[in-house]
Amino acid sequence: MSRFFRAMILVLLAASCGSSSGVAPRNLDDACRIVRQKPDYLRAFRSTERRWGVPVHVQMATIYQESKFVANARTPFRYWAGVIPMGRQSSAYGFAQALDATWDEYRKDQGRRGAKRDRIRDATDFMGWYMTQTKERNGVALSDARNQYLAYHEGHTGYARGSYRSKSWLVRVAGEVDSRANMYERQLKKCRRRF
Repeated sequence: MSRFFRAMILVLLAASCGSSSGVAPRNLDDACRIVRQKPDYLRAFRSTERRWGVPVHVQMATIYQESKFVANARTPFRYWAGVIPMGRQSSAYGFAQALDATWDEYRKDQGRRGAKRDRIRDATDFMGWYMTQTKERNGVALSDARNQYLAYHEGHTGYARGSYRSKSWLVRVAGEVDSRANMYERQLKKCRRRF
């Protein structure tokens, strides 16, 4: 066998061993298909719901908005003069788009030094932790996807100050998160018996 064919076989074997866990589900408008395609997502959502009380559909709608279920999602680059890259817009990363400082606070508070933002179980646990703090600090119900998202985006202090009120685009997006959460909730009720 020639060297070329041996090299091709090795490349194909290495590629076939790669994980597809970082790839987003195909149909993001169907909660049942998402959890059917990614059963580890459903286990993570349910675990967070049991531990923190954040409903599965609220978690899913928030992750959809933040990363479209892409494990290693990052914010876009900023460019000077439209050409020279100046770094990313923020340190947000992973499923939950957690900022470096907030992620470090979560890991320290929860004793989870090995937690990773691109691991669904860790990302949903982070969201549960953060949203529970939103409930405690700002009185936002865990099932209130709209206001939980506003606080998630603006931070607890920004939400308390009402900083989102001057951002019509953010209020619109929070409404979309709420609509998606309601859609996911309806869909999950129909297919829950199968899972």
